[in-house]
Amino acid sequence: MKNFLKYREIWLLAGVVVLIGLISTRFPGFADPANLRQVFNDTSILMILALGQMVVILTRSIDLSMASNLCFTGMVVAMLNAAYPAIPIPALIVIALAIGLVLGAINGFLVWRLNIPSIVVTLGTLTIYRGATFVVSGGAWVNADQMSPDFINFQRAAFLGLPVLSWIALLVIALFFLVMTRTQIGRSIHAIGVNPTASVYAGIDVGRTKFIVFCISGMIGGLAGYLWISRYVIASVEVANGHELNIIAACVIGGISIAGGIGSVGGAVLGALFLGIISNALPVINISPFWQMAISGSAIILAVVLNARGERRQGRIILRKAEAA
Repeated sequence: MKNFLKYREIWLLAGVVVLIGLISTRFPGFADPANLRQVFNDTSILMILALGQMVVILTRSIDLSMASNLCFTGMVVAMLNAAYPAIPIPALIVIALAIGLVLGAINGFLVWRLNIPSIVVTLGTLTIYRGATFVVSGGAWVNADQMSPDFINFQRAAFLGLPVLSWIALLVIALFFLVMTRTQIGRSIHAIGVNPTASVYAGIDVGRTKFIVFCISGMIGGLAGYLWISRYVIASVEVANGHELNIIAACVIGGISIAGGIGSVGGAVLGALFLGIISNALPVINISPFWQMAISGSAIILAVVLNARGERRQGRIILRKAEAA
């Protein structure tokens, strides 16, 4: 039981349950299964983005351009759909993934080959991709009446009681879980975050692995581009503006260490779900959106403090063992 409680995900899950319970005292219908399914669906895009950010952070890097990638890719696929409505939705999703892959590869190449810090690279591409969205669209919007019904309704269709968007999120979660726990690249990602120097001696190509994780985050940003635009049925330069902070917040709250090497798929999902519950609950219990920002910020600071204390505690244990030896 003691070992079981060491897992951060257990505490975070307990926190989510307590949060739902507290909200239910003000809004009894919040804990209804139908409403919780809706909350999950509303948070699905953030979960997907948090997983893409997670693999980057685990390698001691960061991708600040995910929201701009989402905006650019979403605009391109929306314009394609408006101009050529006969293009099948699966083809548009593949195009979105390809565009996101290219944008992520640019970030990865600059970090890998030019050895530029990821925060500098992605801070620059954040602005470049957002500006490219304006250039491609000419500053114009793509509205709902310009989008085909299939484009809008694909991720809204229900299957076994859940919208397709929720099933896509579940599929992405499952894929990330398999990659991070059952593949060599998943083990390499964790190893680089723990100790990049030792990873080199273990035969891991640190630069190439970082390139791969940026490609992954780029593809996730591209997928989210289609999902976001089709869900909110509007494409503009302002789409997801500032959303990169929510993505990083979901990771930090989920126990993903900014120092790298520590974190899990479950943690990223629960961190996003925590933020999703807050954003869904506060309006229905008549709490100002500014309190939402304050609560989210407080949760981030608390998560960072707990992560830092946990990492220091682990470090002291290792030191004692070394001294005893």
